[in-house]
Amino acid sequence: MAYRLKGSLLEVCTCKILCPCWVGEDPDFGDCKSAMAWHFDEGQVDGIDIGGRTVALAVHIPGNVLDGNWRVSMFIDDGASDEQAEALQAVYSGEKGGPIVDLISLIGEVTSVERVPIVFTVEQGKGNLVIGDVAEARLEPYRGPTGEVTTLTNTIFSTVPGSPAYAGKAENFRLKSKPLDIDLEIQGHNAIQSDFLMEHAA
Repeated sequence: MAYRLKGSLLEVCTCKILCPCWVGEDPDFGDCKSAMAWHFDEGQVDGIDIGGRTVALAVHIPGNVLDGNWRVSMFIDDGASDEQAEALQAVYSGEKGGPIVDLISLIGEVTSVERVPIVFTVEQGKGNLVIGDVAEARLEPYRGPTGEVTTLTNTIFSTVPGSPAYAGKAENFRLKSKPLDIDLEIQGHNAIQSDFLMEHAA
């Protein structure tokens, strides 16, 4: 059981700027409602090519991120073949082990797994994410005085273990999920981007 996943992360949530979850503190409003997606520019799972595919989650975190008990709905882009979808679901269920397990171990319930159209684009640092009719967000990173993106490293929590993350802001964030009892549309809240490489040898 081996995988190599290389790509980009887009993540938005209801916390303020900057998200306290990444440093292990409680969410700004007691709980956290989030959408996140990993797009794989290239990669494989047990020899199955998953390049070009995207996995996304709609998430409700009831308290401190490290306490777990997350409730999530999982989405795999509808361009994936059955073989690709099964491989990615196995990775993001923790079945394949590796660096993703620490993140997946925080999930208490997966309400559903669906195949939906997913739009995932990053151009000149600005990201656009659409997950079916469930979530939509536009986001961009903060930049320092040299123009380089503001970067988080060595954080106690990460959705891309071992990779740096770029602190940002969501111009808008809409999330509507019946299974998670979420219906929101907000502006100007937390966003995270990343370029990641996650590997696990058999």
